[in-house]
Amino acid sequence: MGFRVYEHKTQYYETDQMGIIHHSNYIRWFEEARCDMMEQLGMGYKRMEECGIISPVLSMYCEYKSMTRFGDTVEVQCILKEYNGIKMTVEYSVTDKMTGELRCVGESRHCFLSREGRPVSLKKQYIEMDKAFRRCLPSKEE
Repeated sequence: MGFRVYEHKTQYYETDQMGIIHHSNYIRWFEEARCDMMEQLGMGYKRMEECGIISPVLSMYCEYKSMTRFGDTVEVQCILKEYNGIKMTVEYSVTDKMTGELRCVGESRHCFLSREGRPVSLKKQYIEMDKAFRRCLPSKEE
């Protein structure tokens, strides 16, 4: 299952003194796109939290390829790279909507915890959520 691409129109407040988008905003766009991806799976963060599950960030990686400026619209593509029921890795690519130029690539790693901070196995405790994630994994033949 592929995910609908998330679009973001850059804002003036996201720029730095040099007139380009400040590097910290790409991480925010990753999060916006990941939240959208989760909604597309039918289990947005609100639903997960209502079930008592939180999904903190374990690590974040971002590599900048070219500059984005105020007024540009970017597309953020998410791919569920890895998932094992307890942790997941999401891969991102940010491209300019108009030119298709690659702006940035990245990755984030997350786990699933109870509100008390204990690991949660979706595979064992939330079977429908687990199935939704597994449907999105890249096939082994690729």
